[in-house]
Amino acid sequence: MQSPLSADESHAMRRLLCALGDHIRGALALARASLDAAKIARESQADTIYQIDKISEDAIADWFGKNWPAEWPVELIAEGLEGNAVTFPRGTPVAQTRWKCIVDPIDGTRGLMYDKRSAWVLAALAPQRGEGTMLSDLFVAAMTELPVTKQWRADQISAVRGCGVVAESVNVFDNTRAPLRLQPSRATDFHHGFASLVKFFPEGRVLTAQIEERLWETLGVLGRAHSPPIFDDQYISTGGQFYELLAGHDRLIGDLRPLIHEAAGLDRSLACHPYDACTMLILGEAGVVIESPCGGAVDAPLDTTTPVAWIGFANASLAALARPALRSALAEILKK
Repeated sequence: MQSPLSADESHAMRRLLCALGDHIRGALALARASLDAAKIARESQADTIYQIDKISEDAIADWFGKNWPAEWPVELIAEGLEGNAVTFPRGTPVAQTRWKCIVDPIDGTRGLMYDKRSAWVLAALAPQRGEGTMLSDLFVAAMTELPVTKQWRADQISAVRGCGVVAESVNVFDNTRAPLRLQPSRATDFHHGFASLVKFFPEGRVLTAQIEERLWETLGVLGRAHSPPIFDDQYISTGGQFYELLAGHDRLIGDLRPLIHEAAGLDRSLACHPYDACTMLILGEAGVVIESPCGGAVDAPLDTTTPVAWIGFANASLAALARPALRSALAEILKK
């Protein structure tokens, strides 16, 4: 869908989501020195909530309360805010909100809390359609990097559907901003490039590896060279993986966990959720092909619990090359 607002209003929404990301990044920077980041705060329906997550949750509520325009009443959907409806201005009945905003306060908590790798604030907005509001309804999105402590630059990428991508780098010491050029890979094959399927956790790893091996075998790159031509990188963050595709670092990334868990009979195991995938419209605006592994668009309700499977190809040529082999591997290994 195209933006339901004028271009000026849509970009005002985009800038608001960027400002939210900036606020969360600043709040974390102030709190991290005195924080036991890896201590578990609680278990939610969607994920484990660590102490570092609590800082971002509080920062979201504070920012929305002070900055969200009263003329755009909104329902907030976010990891850690499950339960009673949260709306702004506070107390607005959900039925009277115009918009639904979905946020992942920290996507990539596990890497950030050990200061290993950047995490991301992910936020996107859709017209309010009640429980029928879907990922496909999102028309504006922003992803804001939460850098490790040794890093001076944090990137921020945002988009309005149909209007292209806005990318900037931010100096975290003085908050100065500069344009950032991101270009997905233009490669037409996978040789000597990064391409991987999600294997973050032990559950389902064997099935995932079997699919991966069959994919590369079908494409003729498995065991054909002394130096393996396909590289694997497990960035434990959907936003981080999206960034790797946007920046031209990776040529294929796929998250098959919902399919893998179903085939393995796993009822409870961490998967990608709509708040993790909410910025995928940015990839589409940049020319990345993102789709359901079994065909069709990636779609799900805007909630915190629905599992989401996706496959991202850096460009249409790579999608055309790998798509048949991937689907054949899925059908064979998962017996679908």
